[in-house]
Amino acid sequence: MYAEFDDTLVTGDEMIDSQHRELIGKINDLLRSCEENANLRAAVQMLNYLADYTEFHFGEEEKLQEKIGYPGIAEHKAKHEELRKTVEELHGMLEDQEGPTPEFVEQVNKNVTEWLYYHIKTFDRSVAEYKFMRDNGDRL
Repeated sequence: MYAEFDDTLVTGDEMIDSQHRELIGKINDLLRSCEENANLRAAVQMLNYLADYTEFHFGEEEKLQEKIGYPGIAEHKAKHEELRKTVEELHGMLEDQEGPTPEFVEQVNKNVTEWLYYHIKTFDRSVAEYKFMRDNGDRL
C-alpha cells in the first residue's frame, strides 16, 4: 500500500505542503524498493534517504515555528522526535531481519505513513492555521 497526498493533507501553507508531497514520495520510494529489490542494501539506502529528508523537513518546520512564535513548538518538536526514534527502530529491524520483510513494510505503513497522516492533519495544520491567522489578523 502506497502513501498518497490528497486534499485531507493540505495545510494551506505552500512550503509545508510541497515538503509533505516530497516526504510521501520518499516513503513510497522506500516501499517500492522493498517490493522490487527486497535486499538489505537497497532498503537501508532508501530508509536513509527518507531519514535525511525527514530531518530537513523537520528543521524547516521548526524554523518556521520559531519565526512565527508558534506557542505549541515544544510539543511539536517532541512529536518529531517520535518519528526519529521510529526510523532508528526501522533501521534495527532491517539489520535484524537482513532485509525488508512483509513485517518491515507493515511497520513502515503503520509507524511512518499513518503517523505522518495524523501529524499533518493535526500538528502541521495547526501551525499553518496559526501562521495564517497571524499574517492575516487585520483582514479577519
